Amino acid sequence: MSKSDPGTSAETKPQLVRDLGLIDATAIVMGSMIGSGIFITSAESARLVGSPGWLLAAWVLAGILTVTGAMCAGEVAAMMPHAGGQYIFLREAYGKPVGFLFGWSTFLVVQTGTIAAVAVAFAKFLGVFLPAVAPNSYLVEPIKLGPYALSLSTQQLTAIVLIIGLTLLNTRGLKAGSTLQNVFTFTKTAALIGLIVVGLIGASKAGAAFTSSWWDADANGWTLAKADKEVAALGVAGTIGFIMLFGKALVGPLFSQTAWNTVTFTGGETKDPGRVLPRALLMGTASVVLLYLLANVGYVLTLSLDQIQHADQDRVGTATMDAVFGPIGVYLMAGAILISTSGCVNGLVLSGARVYYAMARDGLFFRAIGTTNQRHVPAVALVLQCVWACLLTLPRTVEKDGTFGNVYGQLLEYITSADLSFYTIMVASVIVLRFRAPKMERPYRTPLYPLPAVIYIVLACLIILDLIIVVPWTSGIGFALVLTGVPVYFLWTAFNRGRSPSSTTS
Repeated sequence: MSKSDPGTSAETKPQLVRDLGLIDATAIVMGSMIGSGIFITSAESARLVGSPGWLLAAWVLAGILTVTGAMCAGEVAAMMPHAGGQYIFLREAYGKPVGFLFGWSTFLVVQTGTIAAVAVAFAKFLGVFLPAVAPNSYLVEPIKLGPYALSLSTQQLTAIVLIIGLTLLNTRGLKAGSTLQNVFTFTKTAALIGLIVVGLIGASKAGAAFTSSWWDADANGWTLAKADKEVAALGVAGTIGFIMLFGKALVGPLFSQTAWNTVTFTGGETKDPGRVLPRALLMGTASVVLLYLLANVGYVLTLSLDQIQHADQDRVGTATMDAVFGPIGVYLMAGAILISTSGCVNGLVLSGARVYYAMARDGLFFRAIGTTNQRHVPAVALVLQCVWACLLTLPRTVEKDGTFGNVYGQLLEYITSADLSFYTIMVASVIVLRFRAPKMERPYRTPLYPLPAVIYIVLACLIILDLIIVVPWTSGIGFALVLTGVPVYFLWTAFNRGRSPSSTTS
């Protein structure tokens, strides 16, 4: 086992300090998970599965994956509570190349792309209150570059300002970033609970779920060709076709519940990490999974299946509020989402920089990235992350009808399979390390081991296989983006051969 600890150094320069308690760590878990996904992804999942019961089943299965994954991640997080978290786990279990590929994809698109996407979601809902913030209100008109374009709209500028502002705040010290994260998390959790209550109140008025068959999609007018032409083109039918679509329907719920691993990135700054990290992972994920399931119960009891499937711009949460409160509900929902998305961006900004910091301490990124400022935070890593995330808001896709989409959204769709693969091998590292390092201290052990790990690995592998079959193009591009890190790794290590990394034995 490597003795390097990216969270410590013999240098006298300012280093990371352990200042995050249980509430702080749990707020990072919940705050990073709760973004805009819960308010919109149920529409696409409902179109794919065709019934309220199967929609809820998709959220339940995604929740099982999330909680079992967190149960396993808690063990390795408690064993190796260093800055970089998952990067460290993969490095120790499988070697530096695998750890680097995770860190590379995290920087290239997973963390930065999510920051960009959620920041633009914030700007989109700010436009409800400030119409001048719009995707087609250009400060710089789109400059076409083949199938892509570069532009700067007021919506994009708002997203950039949010990213820069939260990055600057996080350079002021861990306490500043974590305190804001706590406020955001408590506020948006309360808002989500409010949405659940509204949904249950709406149920007493509407009884909408009972206008559709709960489990028989065919009875609701569902057909394979209508739900997904690409899957229908594969020549599958009946139960097999439905199972394949159910796997695809899990993408939205899984995306909405992703980023629970980000708290492990701050392992080098957590007090009593052997106790705090496992508890934060379990408490945070279980709470969000329960809230998400209840929110969807509210959706299906308030809205008809057709209203969920065809909500304007897929904004199911807004449709629920509108059904109960009328037009004012739109503003209430927009306000809740502004809080939710800004808190999500803050959690991602705070945690993501610690991965690049850890890579630099291992000699796998620019040395300056592995330093901290006088306030004991990796300021250079935060700035680099900020710059790249801001740049990812600028490219646009050029659609066939001449409108413009967002490249980062496309990249996130591409990376889903690869990202889930990294989660899977992180969970598998619990088993690997039980064999490779049986005597290593384990302050926390996965309950019912190895059952949670087996459940996660089997379900995740089935979903990954399903996505490779159903959307081979997007899955293939995602894996290709990750694999771009292979030549980068060998070039980097060749260039830096003989130069000792800055991390030292703790």
